[in-house]
Amino acid sequence: MMVTLDGTIVAVANPAIQKDLGASLADVQWITNGYLLALAVSLITAGKLGDRFGHRQTFLIGIAGFAVSSAAIGLSTGVELVIGFRVAQGLFGALLMPAALGLLRATFPAEKLNMAIGIWGMVIGASTAAGPIVGGLLVEHVNWQSVFFINVPVGIIALAFGLFILLDHRAENAPRSFDLPGILLLSGAMFSLIWALIKAAEWGWGDAKTLLFLAASVILFVLFAVWETKVSEPLIPLGMFRSVPLSAGTVLMVLMAFAFMGGLFFVTFYLQNVHGMSPVDSGLHLLPLTGMMIIGSPLAGAAITKVGPRLPLVSGMVATAVACFGMARLTPDTATLTMSIWFALLGLGLAPVMVGATEVIVGNAPLELSGVAGGLQQAAMQVGGSLGTAVLGAVMAGTVSDSFGDNWIKAQLPPLTPEQLDLAEKGVQVGIAPVPEGVPAEVAQAITTVAHDTFVSGMNTAFTVAGVVAVLAAVVACFTKRGDNAPAGAGAAHI
Repeated sequence: MMVTLDGTIVAVANPAIQKDLGASLADVQWITNGYLLALAVSLITAGKLGDRFGHRQTFLIGIAGFAVSSAAIGLSTGVELVIGFRVAQGLFGALLMPAALGLLRATFPAEKLNMAIGIWGMVIGASTAAGPIVGGLLVEHVNWQSVFFINVPVGIIALAFGLFILLDHRAENAPRSFDLPGILLLSGAMFSLIWALIKAAEWGWGDAKTLLFLAASVILFVLFAVWETKVSEPLIPLGMFRSVPLSAGTVLMVLMAFAFMGGLFFVTFYLQNVHGMSPVDSGLHLLPLTGMMIIGSPLAGAAITKVGPRLPLVSGMVATAVACFGMARLTPDTATLTMSIWFALLGLGLAPVMVGATEVIVGNAPLELSGVAGGLQQAAMQVGGSLGTAVLGAVMAGTVSDSFGDNWIKAQLPPLTPEQLDLAEKGVQVGIAPVPEGVPAEVAQAITTVAHDTFVSGMNTAFTVAGVVAVLAAVVACFTKRGDNAPAGAGAAHI
């Protein structure tokens, strides 16, 4: 809950942090990017730590560290400290997520694992829904520091329950050593990839710096794969990927996150900048999406237990594709009811994918590698989300660049200099109408209409691409099946 909540709640607090601490736009971006990079780079290594020392210990350390880092952010008086402690938050969050899945995998027998993962998915859906609403209320009525302080009581409760309830599960053949060169190579590859995706919008996809980091990522991934075949106890035994269902589940998580996070990135701008909603109101309008994830995740767990993951996964991605194509038809004036239908269908489609793909990845991995498998699942989501945001962001930027100038001229608005046009396009990419101060009301309305129509056109194109990716994911889902190793969890040793 803490990790997912922080993924959405901080976006609401960023404007207040920027104003209070006098931070630049680059500083505010680092508040998000520092957390994302630390989380994505560390997930698989953190999963290995859990496999080596036990997921209970890793989980409790992650909780304590995340809560302390959150308190430190709230007490920070400079943006540099905020960024530094956000990186620490990401590192401790990386300990939490794979350990949670490892604990579920080792605790529950096969016939109950899917329901357990379904409840886990329900908590993720609930905290995702709560983020913008709780964040908006806290920033508006308390202060931005309270957004981080809220993790402290949650952490204390989780730590208390964890100490008394969680059992220490260890596989008999758990790893006994660390693959330090493998950790360095994989961490470098993940950093280069995520950094390139984060900066692509600023640098441009054809820029030498973007291509350099992407090339470095490919080279490091290749070196990592070669090294893993030579070391006696690798970080990720590549034999894991001989399992077609596990490989398909990993690819499915990437594609699902691409469509979901990449598309959702624009929905918040659509609701706030086009429809003029507050962060709290936009969060409430997204409740059909997150609400269906909350309701659908346990139901999906029960269905997957009965019929296996393949049919729910394929059906879920088909529903996701239909929802994306539906949202590709939104207009600046679309009514709340119509939006809610597409949001609800998207949440209903995502629920079985979140649960089923997780079970396919974790359940098809050997018990002694359940932490690595949990890290792989989370890393796939981070890569997919970053890739979706970057690629669909490029689609939006391209659409705005191609059509905004022409739309401005067709509306017979005053001509813009190249500098003014470039500045206006950057605002339009997030749905902001570039209305100068003091212009007549009818001119302001014409500018707003052009800006919103152009933004929605770009958003529609982005959702069409997301829908195509969802269709591809439905095809990949056909290669999944129930985890062959899931029953091993029922016999895990308690220490």
